[in-house]
Amino acid sequence: MPRVLLIEDHPTVRDGLRLALSRQGHTVDAVESGEQGLERLRSAPADVVVLDLMLPGMDGFEVTRRIRAGGDLPIIVLTARNDDMDVVAGLEAGADDYVVKPVQARVLEARIRAVLRRGGGRPVGAAERYGDLTIDRGSLVVSKGDTPVGLAPTELRLLLELSGAPGRVFSRQQLLEAVWEHGYLGDSRLVDACVQRLRAKIEEEPANPVFVQTVRGFGYRFGPL
Repeated sequence: MPRVLLIEDHPTVRDGLRLALSRQGHTVDAVESGEQGLERLRSAPADVVVLDLMLPGMDGFEVTRRIRAGGDLPIIVLTARNDDMDVVAGLEAGADDYVVKPVQARVLEARIRAVLRRGGGRPVGAAERYGDLTIDRGSLVVSKGDTPVGLAPTELRLLLELSGAPGRVFSRQQLLEAVWEHGYLGDSRLVDACVQRLRAKIEEEPANPVFVQTVRGFGYRFGPL
């Protein structure tokens, strides 16, 4: 049963989401601050974190950075408004997805299911080598040289999608549908932020990428070509 850590300071919102997610079959730990959330993760590991960006004390951006620095736990952030700067900052901090308040429980549930699926499934096949980059689809391990690269589930899913067809250009909409499973939103910010994080981990020079290349006006493709 998936365990959700919910970090939300508003008691009504927190209780409503805890009840709704519990009814969907999740085990929900709900806390009211970022500090409590990080402490809870140390004692009771979760499968996914859902947290408000505007928290008292330690805000959601810092919580996201600290969780991401420690591993690949999926993170969905809640934002009180569809503010580009808040959303982009949350994604750049390491969040996998976001939901705008007021939160519809069915939308949040769909996002949770989607982000959990990104870490599942192990397609069979030999390890693929591209220069010093190795992608093992069987074990879901990515390495640079002899060193494993720690990728969050969304970053890994994006890399697997792009590298599955080297040279093919994927539009942002295609990647949203394949990786995030809700491309109907037409939200390219999710793709662009994830590409930036992925490049920072697998490219020698993220500003001059070899593996995840931009095709201006169209989208992205996997190289080297």
